[in-house]
Amino acid sequence: MRTFDANALDPVTIRPGEVADAESISALILQLAEGFVLPEFSTEGRERFSAAHTPAAIATLMETGYRYHVAECGGQLVGVVGICEPSHLYHLFVAAHMHGRGLGRRLWEVARAQWPASELPRTWTVKSSRYAVPVYERLGFVATGPLGDKGGVLTRPMELREPGDAES
Repeated sequence: MRTFDANALDPVTIRPGEVADAESISALILQLAEGFVLPEFSTEGRERFSAAHTPAAIATLMETGYRYHVAECGGQLVGVVGICEPSHLYHLFVAAHMHGRGLGRRLWEVARAQWPASELPRTWTVKSSRYAVPVYERLGFVATGPLGDKGGVLTRPMELREPGDAES
């Protein structure tokens, strides 16, 4: 991977993810998790998270129907979003040097738009790290339960109801 030049004026492009992106996706997720997510996990939780985010694990998700989009800037992967059926936001990670620029929102909007209007309204779910709760709240998600611990992996269940959802 190329190092990022903060002064570069390269535009960010978002495209569908491919299995060939699995190594870069894994590297981005694990790098960000190291600084923002894993410190509060138990040793078991860190090991479980890391094992679930290897290039092979990401490739398997992509091959089994998870829909990914990646963001690139200057030839470098700077963001990823992954959705699984029926309406679960599985991954949303943005490189630290790109935080605060609206890239997470752009990725989310691209992924969300992949579902035909006929399939909406729907309720989207996410299992958020404690660090990402405010990010998801800005996207419209609300917490639906307390912070949970599954094998040392800490997550808070959240959901976003599309306008018109009968349960809204």
